[in-house]
Amino acid sequence: MSKQTISVFGLGSMGFGVACSALAAGHHVYGFDVNIASQDRFLAKGGDRAEIAKAGAVSDVVISVVLNGAQTIDILFGETGIVPHMRPGSVVISCATVAPDLARELAVKCDSYQVLYLDAPISGGSVKAAEGALTMMASGSADAFTAAKPALDAITRTVYQLGDTAGPGSAMKAVNQLLAGVHIAAMGEAMTFGISQGVDAERIVEVISKCAGTSWMFENRAPHVVDGDYTPHSAINIWLKDLGIVLDVAKGSHFSAPLAAAALQQFVAAAGQGLGGEDDAAVAKVYAKNAGLTLPKAKKIGPKAK
Repeated sequence: MSKQTISVFGLGSMGFGVACSALAAGHHVYGFDVNIASQDRFLAKGGDRAEIAKAGAVSDVVISVVLNGAQTIDILFGETGIVPHMRPGSVVISCATVAPDLARELAVKCDSYQVLYLDAPISGGSVKAAEGALTMMASGSADAFTAAKPALDAITRTVYQLGDTAGPGSAMKAVNQLLAGVHIAAMGEAMTFGISQGVDAERIVEVISKCAGTSWMFENRAPHVVDGDYTPHSAINIWLKDLGIVLDVAKGSHFSAPLAAAALQQFVAAAGQGLGGEDDAAVAKVYAKNAGLTLPKAKKIGPKAK
């Protein structure tokens, strides 16, 4: 595999894993984040940093793993945007969840600088990101896929090529986020419903994980409720954005998405209760509060045995 110079923007729970996976594969990786502590943490792993203009001039690939469309626009084309500094033929891999129309607009703007663009949302969470085992829903030109391949090999396990122009990748991510958001809300409802019927939370996870009613999100998030641990791996606030995008896209297509709308309202309620920064499994607290239930408390770790 050829080695590339890669700039990664966004060193959060997903982006940090992406940057470290690229680094582990032998690429020269610059890391950028508004949180200087995150940049320092990446430097301690062997990453590099530079002025954006310098990084853009030498980068074969720019990977954007920021929060949303507004941040994507800013890091690519803002006052200190990197695209104007990139060489013709280099490629942007845009991983944020954005509307398909915005992905198409970004591709056109990159093309005006002779920079390739890959519409490339990702799934798999922080664990898969750290393992270099993400699933990517990507669309773009054959040249963009070719230019991005060494980087993609480093950070993904599966890349679905969904079209030769930007847009289909983001559309597929919207489908995934609709399902994921609904499943997390359903997990919260199911867990609290079971508790209301006197069923032990841990037993709910044990049994339902082996039954037809399970889902990946149930098996991944319900243990957080059992443990009373809402350390954010994916925060409540993410779903206000992502399900908001789903409903905006649906509205633009005159498509009714009532389940997505109902799930979004539960995340809005959670944020309204001050839970926006907690793990998205905390949506269960909305149901618990409405039902007057007490969820499991965080497990205390006792002193080490001597």
